[in-house]
Amino acid sequence: MVLVAERPGPAEGPAEPASWVDRIVAVTGWDTTRTRTVDWAAVEDRLGTPLPGDYKRLVEIFGGSGAFDGYLQLHVPDAYDRSTDIVRHTEWLAEWTRARGSRLWDPYPVYPAAGGVLQWASTEQADGFYWLTGDPDPDTWPVLAQEEIPDSWQRSEATTGEFLYRLLTDPDYPFSTARHFDVHWFQSYGADEPPAEGN
Repeated sequence: MVLVAERPGPAEGPAEPASWVDRIVAVTGWDTTRTRTVDWAAVEDRLGTPLPGDYKRLVEIFGGSGAFDGYLQLHVPDAYDRSTDIVRHTEWLAEWTRARGSRLWDPYPVYPAAGGVLQWASTEQADGFYWLTGDPDPDTWPVLAQEEIPDSWQRSEATTGEFLYRLLTDPDYPFSTARHFDVHWFQSYGADEPPAEGN
């Protein structure tokens, strides 16, 4: 017996005007009855910058650590793994580049340097997804994507939510998973998954 769970495909997505995050929820079929509460004031205070609103909403809706299409993993506050904890990874990366003077991120400085890159996601192939933090309004930060080789930067003026949605659904988009998958999902790693409502 085969059980098929139907959900809208990318072309059938939610009716306009849905936010990019709502579109990601729809295309992954994610259950939004469970959400994660994050002390964003404390996170942003420790980082020294506000963060994009759609990124914060993604973290609250999708919870802790996990990956979209088994590929793109968000860096989230309080992740069990330092490499995917946005605060600890940002602090480590800043210290590492100060100590070693690495040029891996050239021509960009690493945050907290003015206009520096701040990593918000990565992949199992060591691709990195960053914001270019120069503008005081984080909702206007462009997304920079880089393979683990020098001079491989690709810039997108899309917001975090739009970038992720297009990565999932547009086969011609840089780093797209739509070339490989017709159905998209988010796989929670469970270790820091939010508790069910009422628990």
